[in-house]
Amino acid sequence: GEWHDELKRWADREDKRPPVMIVVCRDIRLAKAVHEWIAEGTQSVGLPQFRISELRNDDGRLNTIRVDTKVIAESDTEGAKSEEVRWMRFTLDTVGKLDWPRDQQGRAVYPTGFEELAKKLERDLHPPGRDIRCIVSVGMLTEGWDATTVTHIIGLRPFMSQLLCEQVVGRGLRRASYDIGEDGLFPEEIAQVLGVPFEIVPFKSTGGTPAPPPKRFHVKALEERSDLEIRFPRVDGYTQAVKSRVTVDWKKMPHLLLRPGEYPTLVDMKGVAIDTSGRSVGLPGTVREMTQAPFFEGMRIQRGVFEMASALTKNYLAQRETTVPAHVLFPQLEAICRRFVMEYVVVPPATQRVYVFQAPYYTWAVEILLEQIQPDVSAGESPELPRFDSLGETGSTADVDFWTSKDARPVERSHVNYVVADTAVWEQQAAFYIDHHRAVEAFVKNAGLGFTIPYMHNGEMHDFIPDFLVRLKKNGAGPVHLILETKGYDPLREVKESAASRWVNAVNADGRFGVWKFRMANSVADVSYILDEGSGVEEKVAC
Repeated sequence: GEWHDELKRWADREDKRPPVMIVVCRDIRLAKAVHEWIAEGTQSVGLPQFRISELRNDDGRLNTIRVDTKVIAESDTEGAKSEEVRWMRFTLDTVGKLDWPRDQQGRAVYPTGFEELAKKLERDLHPPGRDIRCIVSVGMLTEGWDATTVTHIIGLRPFMSQLLCEQVVGRGLRRASYDIGEDGLFPEEIAQVLGVPFEIVPFKSTGGTPAPPPKRFHVKALEERSDLEIRFPRVDGYTQAVKSRVTVDWKKMPHLLLRPGEYPTLVDMKGVAIDTSGRSVGLPGTVREMTQAPFFEGMRIQRGVFEMASALTKNYLAQRETTVPAHVLFPQLEAICRRFVMEYVVVPPATQRVYVFQAPYYTWAVEILLEQIQPDVSAGESPELPRFDSLGETGSTADVDFWTSKDARPVERSHVNYVVADTAVWEQQAAFYIDHHRAVEAFVKNAGLGFTIPYMHNGEMHDFIPDFLVRLKKNGAGPVHLILETKGYDPLREVKESAASRWVNAVNADGRFGVWKFRMANSVADVSYILDEGSGVEEKVAC
């Protein structure tokens, strides 16, 4: 009865992964009898008929298998003697797995030797353990066995040690799902263990029916909505071919905030030594004060700007494909550095502007400026162009296909059936506005889509993942694609906004992907106005 209830609970799951029951027997004779009783319906003397038809091997479906200790040991070796033993290893390794991993082109990635063995044995190429629901075993399954769908473990053998009990119970300790619940924690999962004596092993006795697994949604592109497909370029970086003139867009320049007290400028140090045991030992003597005051006393704004421009010139010439000589580039960057330090470095009380020339602010300043330098198109330079991902120049909503237990809302004007939200209400409300706005032709929530905008921060490359891609209705020459981000407080807001502006400018300069725009909504109420503005609608109409 419990097993029937478990099957019903799992049958309600849309991903259809079957639960697995493990029966551990004392010897081969018992294992064979139990296997025949479950899988074939063979009745021994004194046993009733086995009534769980879902575990019977009928109609060519293999639902119950028997695995012996010797077979397990042999299958763990690289040189398994029998082809059936090798196939059994593939079966055990894929219990509970619905499909093989896929590469970027959607092709199945098979384990080494599997495809050749399947063709030789004339068997299907799907994971051979996909439909297994019951395993009858003599010994323990291997330590590396990682089936995630074990819900029942039945011991039909003597257990002479707690270690043996722990090994048996360990087969049910893999989580079936790592989706976070509404409380921010993993939902409870329970494995029923029968016939294994617990004395030392800690366990939780519930006494009740396990909670049903959280509802999961299959998020995918719908073939009947192929006219709503959105294609986008996969930008990996940028290329420049500057000959003599560079510039920056000061309207998009991020600010750099100095934070007094966050990074020490004064430290007390005392001499230390290491003894024979490797411990630090304080030495006698007075405490020595180490301060950056002498550095700041000798630092002037002009000197710091000169050094910053020098470092910026070296980094730019090393990272960009350009023919501009250093002596031509340096004066331009020196002027840019000076204006940045004087106008875009935010200096709170109790600090000084020259602090920007110490770490980590100095590194961040050079990093920001390096990302902002653009060819001066007004002076005849070629515009910056995007560098595309080597695995594929374009992405598409047609590639979306994944499962989730997050909040998912059905939508109409999207190639993808659901909008998967990462917020409590904000993204859901924004999606409603977008889905009902008269200027929107198609849109998609950026979940499982793979659309990212690269940006540099703290010396490392990061990916900015905007919330929505929107295709607005044609207004003139062609469609306009809008990258829409709904953003609350974010310390990297300006950095991300600047990175998105750079992406848009480069893609539009390329010209092969239509017109792209980027907007950031500070509230849900801004969404409809942004859509009106992006589509060229003069009259602002609230949805």
